[in-house]
Amino acid sequence: MKNIYLLFIVLALSNFACAQKDTDTLFIAHWNVENLFDTRDDPKTEDEEFLPSGIKEWDDERLDKKMYNLSRVIRSMNNDLGPDLLGVCEVEHQLLLDSMLIRHLSDKKYKTAYLESLDGRGIDNGIIYNADKFSLIDVKGHRINLGGGYETRFIFEAIFLLDKKDTIYFFVNHWPSRRGGEEESEPKRIAAAKTIRIEVESILTKNRNSKIIIVGDFNDEPTNISITEYLKAQPFFCDSLDHEKLPEDFGTDLFNLSYKAWFDGAGSFKYKDDFNMLDQIIISKNLLLGDDLEYNCNSFEVYKPYLMVTRTGKFQGAPFPTYGGSRYLGGYSDHYPVTAKFLVK
Repeated sequence: MKNIYLLFIVLALSNFACAQKDTDTLFIAHWNVENLFDTRDDPKTEDEEFLPSGIKEWDDERLDKKMYNLSRVIRSMNNDLGPDLLGVCEVEHQLLLDSMLIRHLSDKKYKTAYLESLDGRGIDNGIIYNADKFSLIDVKGHRINLGGGYETRFIFEAIFLLDKKDTIYFFVNHWPSRRGGEEESEPKRIAAAKTIRIEVESILTKNRNSKIIIVGDFNDEPTNISITEYLKAQPFFCDSLDHEKLPEDFGTDLFNLSYKAWFDGAGSFKYKDDFNMLDQIIISKNLLLGDDLEYNCNSFEVYKPYLMVTRTGKFQGAPFPTYGGSRYLGGYSDHYPVTAKFLVK
């Protein structure tokens, strides 16, 4: 009887080990890191605010503190394993991301992808990726035509190979802000949505089973028309999703993972007394239905590590930022990261 019991334990552990081996987790994240500037004047951009002589008195000590803070949050993601693919925005130069990895995340197998854009302030989108899992194939910058000589950040596209076999199209966005009013500025975000929609349709026309992940600070919420009507990213609830009845037309080829969290009252950015879900993760249909890579339903999260939560005062619960107006606070960012998990089968 004792031998049978031991055999049962051995078989159970063996089956568990095989299951663990057959299924891995891919951890995706996005974070608006709030004005990650270097301390040198770039004559091509309006970066005077973030110089040692500027109003923010931005110097090397404050910059290193900022990078240390960011790296602490990044390292803490995914149960202290760090993300596998992280889109970031509001970064002045790639050198800043590379420097942060060297100084504070050198034990990780991270690399960066980045493109300079035409943004007037010089803040761009970038990517930090796990080079043990991803191989970078190509990068592209998609310009948003706003007219009137106004330039904003490129929509940054990177094409990866996951485990040297699956092609992943990863888009990082930072759409025009609501400065001047939400309605007045909405056409700019609609222009951004149209720009990326063209790229999505181009990819899916060639291969309707393409794996597309779209992340970013959209400066709109999941139910704004820029997201639903122009990007055509559909709100959905995992629990009520009928995989067999998903339509085949282009109108439902993108799904917004952040919708349920927004519906439940969560948000990544606090404006006055309200949280807004400006930061989102959107995926193509294949990542809901795929046999080899699949969204772990309801794993989307606004990531709020205790170390970056404001604990007292009128901003209690909001992200602890680097600055409050022009007053240096020494925090992290004014946005929380957003994360999601995928099963690699």
